[in-house]
Amino acid sequence: MLESYLRSRLSEKKILLMTHIVLGYPTFEDSFKIIQAMVKGGVDLMELQIPFSEPIADGPVILHANQRALARGTTVKKCFDFAQEVTRSFDIPFLFMSYYNILFKYGVDRFAADTADGHLRGAIVPDLPPEEGQDYLKAMEKHNLAPIFIFSPTTTAERMKYIASFAQGFIYCVARKGVTGVDTDFSGQLERYLARCRKATGLPLALGFGVKDKEDIDFLRGKVDIAVIGTQTIRLVEKEGVEVVEEFIKNLTE
Repeated sequence: MLESYLRSRLSEKKILLMTHIVLGYPTFEDSFKIIQAMVKGGVDLMELQIPFSEPIADGPVILHANQRALARGTTVKKCFDFAQEVTRSFDIPFLFMSYYNILFKYGVDRFAADTADGHLRGAIVPDLPPEEGQDYLKAMEKHNLAPIFIFSPTTTAERMKYIASFAQGFIYCVARKGVTGVDTDFSGQLERYLARCRKATGLPLALGFGVKDKEDIDFLRGKVDIAVIGTQTIRLVEKEGVEVVEEFIKNLTE
């Protein structure tokens, strides 16, 4: 279902934009306003991060947002309630993003059931490899949700094909080793890596970690199907407020 939406959008646009926000940061009210601004700006899909105390794939900006959201009382239950309000309000696909400890504590099947009941389309769980995710994969299939898996520059061709055999919706390609929010070298080396990713799967490819402006997205056009931007939006909100988000997204999608 998610893949068919992406294919339809890609028949109209050469590259799609996925954004990332941390739920409850700066507040849930602000989170709603940010989502509203992003949708008005033309974003195609969005990942909603359920805050976690140790988000190992995230850099200092998103880590800080996670910590602030938790300090202000953000809970998994509040995130589910908020996500349901969001999916009722905006007509784009939403995915949850979080770490496996959240699913484990909540209950994997319950997590998938509540995700489906909230009309989200899938989930990104970066610290859960397919070998250790059989319960998760069964629950996602049972509730018709897309499990999004990750390639990195160090992933071998054989491993890419193995991971892709479990994935649905799209593959999230990490632009480099390390965490989110650090500068990425958009160069021939990245292009060669993405060619390897493309060879390993027929699913749409998303590229995240270091995408920050239109120049980066223009570089990715024709190489991936979805550009992912997260840290840069949080930086903007912290410096200039929610009011600048819509124009920022519009400039990326033009």
